[in-house]
Amino acid sequence: MKIIITGISGFVGQNLNTYLHQMGNEIIPLSLRDPVWEENFPATAIALIHLAGKAHDTSNTSKPEDYLIINRDLTIKLFNKFLKSEIRDFIYFSSVKAVADSLEGVLHENFAANPLTPYGKSKIEAEKYLLGQKLPMGKRLFIIRPCMIHGPGNKGNLNLMYKVVKKGIPWPLAAFHNQRSFLSIDNLSFLVEKMINKVELTSGIYNFADDNALSTNELVNLISGTLGQKTKLWAIPPLIVKLVAKIGDYLPFPLNSERLKKLTESYLVSNSKIKKDLQITNLPISSKDGLIKTFRSF
Repeated sequence: MKIIITGISGFVGQNLNTYLHQMGNEIIPLSLRDPVWEENFPATAIALIHLAGKAHDTSNTSKPEDYLIINRDLTIKLFNKFLKSEIRDFIYFSSVKAVADSLEGVLHENFAANPLTPYGKSKIEAEKYLLGQKLPMGKRLFIIRPCMIHGPGNKGNLNLMYKVVKKGIPWPLAAFHNQRSFLSIDNLSFLVEKMINKVELTSGIYNFADDNALSTNELVNLISGTLGQKTKLWAIPPLIVKLVAKIGDYLPFPLNSERLKKLTESYLVSNSKIKKDLQITNLPISSKDGLIKTFRSF
């Protein structure tokens, strides 16, 4: 089968390309940076996977309109080309951050969206447009909302945590108890391939996450085990940590209130809908095994 992928040079794109090719598919890269991509739009394929987009800028230097131009407007142009094509499936990679930047409880697909960042707002606006269009007979639209994706070659918060533990620095936030969902790139690739091949699967929104959530303390323990080191957890009383973080809001400390929130908050994402609709009980790689594979790659 022919499968078109935008954003193929990114972390997810590279891994999906390799996986889908190994499963016997012909991959057609489509660069939306090419000024004539619309003229070179492939005539036909079984699926179009739209990964290209502007990621969340943690330094907050990007303008809100930059996200809208790339994540919303470019997606609209691409989807309109899809509607007029012979391509069967449009798979749009959105994000759980299109729904909530923080939450209580577990995130399901029917959760009322209330994004706070320009990134999340641009993603939900793209989603609303796609869902508002009438699909021609025989076409399918899948909106994928992945949580934090990881895997070999991925650089991000997990890599930073790995470096801290490797240096032998005790984890100072052990007194905070949280649970977070993660997504192995291997599980992501598995789910996408299964969705494309399950012809009776109907259009819809799907959360992507590993089967089990882990606490930050468990992550530190996994990293230590990967390194062959003894886990070092430092349970400083939360009130003291929060006071230091408050000071960091005004002085150049390594910890401030926003960073403390990201390191200690819970973010649970349910994958029950996609597993139910694909009729699978467990994803191929467990949460812990996927993370260990990622840590070993560092």
